[in-house]
Amino acid sequence: MIWTWDVIRRIIEVLWLINIAFAIWTVFRSRRNIASTWAWLLVLSVFPYIGFILYLFLGRHLSHDKIFAIQDEQKKIRDQFLSKQRDELRKHDLLPEKDRKPRARRLVELNLNNDDAILTYNNQVEVFTDGPTLFDNLVENINQAKEMIDVEFYTFYDDHLGNSVLAALEEAQKRGVKVRVIYDASGSRGTKPSFFNKLRDLGGQAQPFISTSSKYWFITPRMNYHLHRKVVVIDHRIGYIGGFNIGDQYVDRSQKFGHWRDTHLRVVGQAADLMEIRFAMDWNTSCRKTRLPKYNLGWLKDFKIQTADNDEQVPMQIVSSGPDSENAAIRRSYQEIIASSLDYVYIQTPYLIPEAPMLESLIIAAKSGIDVRIMVPCMADHTFVYRATEYYAKYLTENGVKVYKYDNGFIHAKTMVSDSNISSVGSANQDFRSYSLNFEVNSFNYSPELSAKLKAIFEEDLKKSTLMTNEYFNQQSAWRKFKQYFSRLLSPIL
Repeated sequence: MIWTWDVIRRIIEVLWLINIAFAIWTVFRSRRNIASTWAWLLVLSVFPYIGFILYLFLGRHLSHDKIFAIQDEQKKIRDQFLSKQRDELRKHDLLPEKDRKPRARRLVELNLNNDDAILTYNNQVEVFTDGPTLFDNLVENINQAKEMIDVEFYTFYDDHLGNSVLAALEEAQKRGVKVRVIYDASGSRGTKPSFFNKLRDLGGQAQPFISTSSKYWFITPRMNYHLHRKVVVIDHRIGYIGGFNIGDQYVDRSQKFGHWRDTHLRVVGQAADLMEIRFAMDWNTSCRKTRLPKYNLGWLKDFKIQTADNDEQVPMQIVSSGPDSENAAIRRSYQEIIASSLDYVYIQTPYLIPEAPMLESLIIAAKSGIDVRIMVPCMADHTFVYRATEYYAKYLTENGVKVYKYDNGFIHAKTMVSDSNISSVGSANQDFRSYSLNFEVNSFNYSPELSAKLKAIFEEDLKKSTLMTNEYFNQQSAWRKFKQYFSRLLSPIL
């Protein structure tokens, strides 16, 4: 064969057509939303071969058996205690009379029907925005534990803070406290399984989440479908939930990020029981292919919802979402808060890459006269993600939403507070990944006192922030704008 340019061109055309056909088969064989489908077709078509390597890490879904395992465990556990609260819902008795406002009741009902999220009342809540203070309190509670400690984090690093927390867990296990740890192998990259060997030797248990393998991650590489939850439960009564992970950067020991601004809640009450149930479901699905015993929730048979003892206690639902469900429970709850707001909506998020329904909800609220404010970081921890965040910040600014960049370090908080008595704190960001690709958990709270506190925190952060105006964006270089537009095309898969 004579290798003329015409022959080479035809070979390239054939290979490109094969690539396109394979790309279509690869993307369409998995059920996904339209935006994500087209984004992957773009990547696989424009970047032959390299695109398939990216898809190997970013695009593959969880296997059907893993999805079934998660759903099966959730059904087994939740069916034990749902029927009574559904009866209360029909009687309109779910919220105390003073908190039984129409929009609060709608959100409670949405979360119950969408995620089987039980409402508890007798919760004392403390807010933490400073990493060193939070982890000092957490370690103190671990040191005082008597029965059990459940720890579930996306990131559990083998660094100074990680070793401090692990040492406290090891001491607790020595005292006879039952210690269990779930971590995400990708989020904890660099932390070897042997990091937990001493804890295991003492009788404690630690394992990676179901979607990853800490030992064989290179066989099934995946950058999606990770455990992004951050939950600790101590002695069935103390729960921690929010945005902090376990690592030195979260306690201001990172030169790159400087001050780390996040939000976490310490909860004493029955909401901690629901965090424990969430942990148990994640534990039981993760240990199906290991020799570790399943979580025993025998105490659930005696579970009764307690009323609030005083007005300072916070009615709270623990709401989960992830690729095991198409209900998009947290995103829909965010939308309900925005759509039903009457005065203001304040949001803090490190990543602002909203799906179309969320984007429209924010714009409709702003154009309806609602004071919609969003706070994002002033720096990037992931370049493409930050450029996409800038794109959406500009678009929202043009449509009446006030977007601020936090200038005093890196803001990682995932919070929403609206009007007099509704707020949310948890692990879910305002992006495609948190809405549908990763496993998240948030608290949804119905308390004027807690809402006032979170609003005050937001307003204090505003003093260290800059409003991103149209002039701010117009002054940016053409190259930076191009990166923002290009990153926006990839937003469904970032």
